[in-house]
Amino acid sequence: MYNSKEVKEEIFKKHGKSEKDTGSPEGQIALFTHRIQHLSDHLKSNRKDFNTERSLVRLVGKRRSLLDYLKSKDIERYRNIVKELGLRK
Repeated sequence: MYNSKEVKEEIFKKHGKSEKDTGSPEGQIALFTHRIQHLSDHLKSNRKDFNTERSLVRLVGKRRSLLDYLKSKDIERYRNIVKELGLRK
């Protein structure tokens, strides 16, 4: 599975404070980005999978709201996570 326990721990270790720090905005944004990339790859080969498309749109919205929250609280952390993950905005 693409989202195994080891993958999550690695993401949280790299972008959060530790692998157990699942609540930080940076860790959640990184996890959502990983899931978004996976769903995007899936949709490239399965164009008519509308349930996955809906899930992708919801995930993008959740990530956007977390990014907005982080931007309003601490602009430097926002800039760092956007730069690390290579997000457009």
